[in-house]
Amino acid sequence: MIYLDNAATTKTAPEVVEAMLPYFTEYYGNAGGIYKLGNESKKAIVRAKETIAETLGVEPNEIFFTAGGTESDNWALKAAYEAYKEKGNHIITSKIEHHAVLRTCEYLEKQGARVTYLDVDKDGIVDVEQLEKAIGPDTILISVMYANNEIGTIQPIQEIGGIADRHGIPFHTDAVQMYGQMPIDVPGCHIGLLSASGHKFNGPKGVGFLYISRNTRLRSFIHGGQQERGRRAGTENVAGIVGMEAAVKRAYRIMDQKNARETQLRDYLIDRILSGIPGAKLNGHPVKRLPGNVNVSFESVESESALIMLDMKGICASGGSACTTGALDPSHVLLALGLPPEWARGALRMTLSEDNTKSEMDTVVCELKRIVENIRQMRTV
Repeated sequence: MIYLDNAATTKTAPEVVEAMLPYFTEYYGNAGGIYKLGNESKKAIVRAKETIAETLGVEPNEIFFTAGGTESDNWALKAAYEAYKEKGNHIITSKIEHHAVLRTCEYLEKQGARVTYLDVDKDGIVDVEQLEKAIGPDTILISVMYANNEIGTIQPIQEIGGIADRHGIPFHTDAVQMYGQMPIDVPGCHIGLLSASGHKFNGPKGVGFLYISRNTRLRSFIHGGQQERGRRAGTENVAGIVGMEAAVKRAYRIMDQKNARETQLRDYLIDRILSGIPGAKLNGHPVKRLPGNVNVSFESVESESALIMLDMKGICASGGSACTTGALDPSHVLLALGLPPEWARGALRMTLSEDNTKSEMDTVVCELKRIVENIRQMRTV
């Protein structure tokens, strides 16, 4: 099998599983208990917050654990709207956000919010001038993702954060695809809220976090007990938290070497596809993109057919976000770039890991070339 869908989820690293196991069978106490067994769980949670906070340049008490990126995005947007609605009802986001943000914005519009959806250029970069012009006295939140989950384009987050800071507006970024992949300077980018998910960087599924700056007002999201200082109730997923901490340590230990290797493989794969398969087009910025992201469209090819044929050859890829698998409509991200619907329907996303090899890329191109030719021939019959 050649696995090229790491933007959807990654393989849990062996050292992550090893770190988690004792918290299922040995240190299984509830972190809210006053006895020693419970205290071991509490200490593990505190250590994990310290580890994550250090990678972002923030304080441990600004890290709040969640069930993943979708919950973190929902919490950031819904709770910010509640906290600041006496000031206004205006939220600024982009047209290429993950559905965890877009669907939440749609929900908030029904609650009375006014949402501006920013355009992007042909490479998927947010129009910063449009963003600043959209700000008004009633603007209470700016939410722009750090790196896009489909096309891998990295946004000018430092510039966007600077604009938000100058206008005194809380700034949220969905960093689910970015955190654990590349360094993030939260203070330097004036980020007030940041979402992340463990399974995107070789951690376990079902655990993530929301960074909430001490200067950002945010209300509780899940009501109940006093977990997470009363702001996110529910017994903590200690094993998952420990696993995510192990994944964070691993990610930052290998980050430079991993990124250099993935970038080299990414560019090699892109070059071979564009030069070897007629009617192929790269989607997203050619340079300002995640190291392991390759998104290409093929003329006169529907991605669903190509994906099935790739799977028959043991190659795992996707047509875009895993959250929209099965959807018949073209990707909202690719349409926002200005791609015609027929080109958007022919997009394939291949996202790499440190386990992939140059030989695998050669195999993928060889199979992809044959598949594209077969699909085009069938269309002409």
